[in-house]
Amino acid sequence: MKISNETKVGVLAAIAIAVLVLGYNFLKGNDVFSREQEFYAQYENVEGLAVSNPVLVNGFQIGRVSQLNLQSNGMIVAQLKINPGYNIPTRTIARLESTSLLGSKAIVFDLGTNKELAKSGDTLMANVQKDLLQQVKPVQLKAEAMIGRLDSILTSLNSTINPQFQRNFSKSIESIAHILQTLETTTTKVDGMVGSEQKRLTAIFANLESISGNFRANNQKISTIMSNLETTSDKFARYDFENTIKNADKAVADIQMAINKVNAGQGSLGKLITNDSLYQNLNNASQNLDRLMIDLKANPKRYVSFSVFGGRKE
Repeated sequence: MKISNETKVGVLAAIAIAVLVLGYNFLKGNDVFSREQEFYAQYENVEGLAVSNPVLVNGFQIGRVSQLNLQSNGMIVAQLKINPGYNIPTRTIARLESTSLLGSKAIVFDLGTNKELAKSGDTLMANVQKDLLQQVKPVQLKAEAMIGRLDSILTSLNSTINPQFQRNFSKSIESIAHILQTLETTTTKVDGMVGSEQKRLTAIFANLESISGNFRANNQKISTIMSNLETTSDKFARYDFENTIKNADKAVADIQMAINKVNAGQGSLGKLITNDSLYQNLNNASQNLDRLMIDLKANPKRYVSFSVFGGRKE
């Protein structure tokens, strides 16, 4: 049987169309030879999401986005084709998540912990995570504000730190360096002195150790001596204190007796305090002396006489 050229052309055209359809679906990520599970998720915004983008679980691809359809209410319904070998719980959340800084997105499944499985054609709960740029933007704004504050602070510091302050600061640093150098020199000298006197120091420490050993060996005797000294000192202190109290009492009694005699007018001091005759005599003597001085000034010749020729007149 002879096949016509038209038949051959028709068969080749059918094969080419079939290959084209299969290749197109393959490039889109559709597997025409396997029956995949279909799930749906609704989003308000699917910016960055495209058909054939992956569906991931912990970074592992289990499916792809097959369709995106805009609804009358403005919501976008994403059709998800999932490999039939994976079970999807009913409480799984289909989260729209950014996978790169360029804005490319994927559907990430947060698998539910319940045992009930979702059936093909079910609509899963959806959630949208902010992309990386949106997450970084608040941090960027804070960083810019912080950089602005730092710039203003540095400007203020630059204006505050004048050349005079810088010179003073440099001098302070030089002084500190000089002090450290002096301390280093002093330490070196001390080390040298300790090295040169090491034998003497060793002997001194040996003597101190011997003395401390003697004290340790005679600790009981020293304790007994100190106890005896304490007892003796207590006796002396008590004895001296009792004698002092007795003498003080006697002195107070004597003073009280003398005061009583003075108050009674006995003795010279008592008469002097209780009798005003001494005052009267002193007052009269003062008046007589005053009159004598007045008369001496008025009539000095009565009391003093002299002669040019050495003669004497009675």
